[in-house]
Amino acid sequence: MRLYLMQHGKAKPKEEDPERGLTEEGADEVERTAEFLERAGIKVEGIYHSGKKRAEQTAEIVGKHLKVKVEKADGLEPLADIGVWAERLEKLDEDIMLVGHLPHLSRLTSYLLTGNPDLDAVTFIFGGVVCLEREKRKWRLLWAVRPEILA
Repeated sequence: MRLYLMQHGKAKPKEEDPERGLTEEGADEVERTAEFLERAGIKVEGIYHSGKKRAEQTAEIVGKHLKVKVEKADGLEPLADIGVWAERLEKLDEDIMLVGHLPHLSRLTSYLLTGNPDLDAVTFIFGGVVCLEREKRKWRLLWAVRPEILA
């Protein structure tokens, strides 16, 4: 199983947009990342997002490129309990993508890789993707991509 973890793109300040949708730059960076994923032949069964506007917009852009369903899922909010997804992932075999926020993504990734959610094992960036693979109940980092290297 492969797990793709993506931090939402850059969002507008709350004063400009109370729902904090993507900035033009954020949408452009996510588009670049999504194009890369499509060219790389990445396939997922589903893309799940937190329901926050910036994560939903990010997921929709990627979903368009990967031609896959996008849906809101609980347990992906910035301060959500990582145990929710850690437990779900144990039962899944299909490749999926989670689009979310910090610190949740960082804590979940660190937990999967090291067993310690506080280790901060991987640095996330707006519009970036981290790919993990589970084999025989062990997770490992396969690759990570950041929008600025895709220009």
